[in-house]
Amino acid sequence: MHAVTEPRETLLAALKAALPDGILLSAENDIERYTHDWSGDHFGTPLAVVRPRSVDEVSLIMRCCSANNIPVVPQGGLTGLVGAAVAAPGGGEVVISLERLNKLRSISAIDFAMVVEAGCVLEEAKRHAEAEDCILPITFGAQGSCRVGGNVATNAGGFNVLRYGMTRDLVLGLEVVLADGRVWNGLKLLRKDNRGYDLKQLFIGSEGTLGIVTAVSLKLFPKPTQVETALVGLGSVEDAMALYARARRECSDLLTAFELILRGGIDIALGARPGLRDPLSEVCPVYVLIEASAGGRVDLRAILQDFLMSADDLIIDGVVAASRAQGDQLWLLRELMVEAQGRGGRYLRTDVSVPISMLAGFVEDTLSALLKSHPHALAVTYGHVGDGNIHLNVVPPVGMDADEIATLFHETEDVIFDIVDRYGGSLSAEHGIGRVKQEAFLKRIDEVSLDLAGRIKDAIDPKDIMSRGRIFLPRSYILEAGER
Repeated sequence: MHAVTEPRETLLAALKAALPDGILLSAENDIERYTHDWSGDHFGTPLAVVRPRSVDEVSLIMRCCSANNIPVVPQGGLTGLVGAAVAAPGGGEVVISLERLNKLRSISAIDFAMVVEAGCVLEEAKRHAEAEDCILPITFGAQGSCRVGGNVATNAGGFNVLRYGMTRDLVLGLEVVLADGRVWNGLKLLRKDNRGYDLKQLFIGSEGTLGIVTAVSLKLFPKPTQVETALVGLGSVEDAMALYARARRECSDLLTAFELILRGGIDIALGARPGLRDPLSEVCPVYVLIEASAGGRVDLRAILQDFLMSADDLIIDGVVAASRAQGDQLWLLRELMVEAQGRGGRYLRTDVSVPISMLAGFVEDTLSALLKSHPHALAVTYGHVGDGNIHLNVVPPVGMDADEIATLFHETEDVIFDIVDRYGGSLSAEHGIGRVKQEAFLKRIDEVSLDLAGRIKDAIDPKDIMSRGRIFLPRSYILEAGER
């Protein structure tokens, strides 16, 4: 059992003695901004915050923490939603902020690859790619704040998974500092390498529980010269899925996004921005935001318009953006809906996935069950149709007190997850497990998977100091339970 038992002052003294000047913060005012994440729902006070400037300093920090059995939690842009990167309550963990490791190490338009440090803000990494007439396709609302290392640690998704895949599909190699301070240099630019185990895959999506990603080599793609955006209204989610099946065949790999929004989400967006007009003349139950992109001599607008005209048996109303600016206005509806859905307060966030062919049935069954069990709560539904990922969130009624909200969230999450189970889905499509989804995750994981995961954790982090208690229970808890 590896709980921290030394007094706080003793541990801080050990850190100060071992680390270079200028990287350790321990004063309350200095560490305040590292104590909570973007959601505002997760808080924790760290023992200290360390801000290394190089991989060598990360290695030194981990050697010191390992020697003193001090648990650590890596931290990026704090845009996660499951409490994985916030220090645990009690003040026993050291936060290792990667914000200073933010350099572009290399980029090649011939390799279509770049190497960036883990603390590089995603939007900045995307600008580096665009300067070489390339794109880094990881795209989502938090890209101006999140950091590349966090994207890797959570296997981030986003709008473009349909065409380019999850972050896992874009990583060529990693540099990782292990729990004992050793540095694993797996920074490769190779597209084909079959030399045994693909070790980088262990760290992608591990939420900081196995090591600290300090640099990443990423795939790039040619920058499109054409981007076309359309918003269409349909009669049902089932019609939206039929439209998706046709779009995949007729637009092929030119399709980059296919976003589902129910009418309630459109109303939220319109209400959030006075003067914003409904882009369609008819009010529809379901909307799909479609984006396609291409380079070369493809007539992309003609392809998209021909496809939409051929689907007039499904589409009630629609508009194709006449310019990039108009396309951005259509995307604004999606962004405003996400920002405003909680009415400025707390709301239940879910991030589930089901087989694409079952998505319509899942949405119908879940909304029906929520309406029956909690008719006064507002269910906000939207998602990435091309990968079966639905965000089905629950907003409490105005005026509900904190205890009632907690009960509402627990009960409605159970309703949603039970239906996810029935459809053979996942309770986390892209946000991860962290602490927030841990109980539901452990309730569902099979014994063999749990055993294999535990063996990997034991082998790579035998002292259980890396992001202790995220995804899985702390080892000390498991050992004590076994003794009982």
